[in-house]
Amino acid sequence: MSSIIKLFLLLAAMVCISKAQQNEAGQHCLCQRFRDKISSKSEVKDIQIYPATSFCSKVEIVVTVNSGLRFCLNPATPAVKKLLTRIMKQKTSPTSTSSPDRTQTAHF
Repeated sequence: MSSIIKLFLLLAAMVCISKAQQNEAGQHCLCQRFRDKISSKSEVKDIQIYPATSFCSKVEIVVTVNSGLRFCLNPATPAVKKLLTRIMKQKTSPTSTSSPDRTQTAHF
């Protein structure tokens, strides 16, 4: 193999490694887009709260509605903060569970 081909292969490998390292820790989150509120609380089937981890540096709130549609809520908005406060109060009640991976789930 000629030295030019070896050089191009080495450069290609370096580019691949460089691209892979650009995905830093904290950047592999579930939520890419957020909603600011829930339109109808009666449609909510499940809410899961994922704490910040080494894979995603943000708290993520994933809502599942009765139709099976899932979406993320913005934890910084006042409506969502109020909802979180309500969920945390329910945490000790039998309608909320905590799985071993520390994800909080509230069933409505």
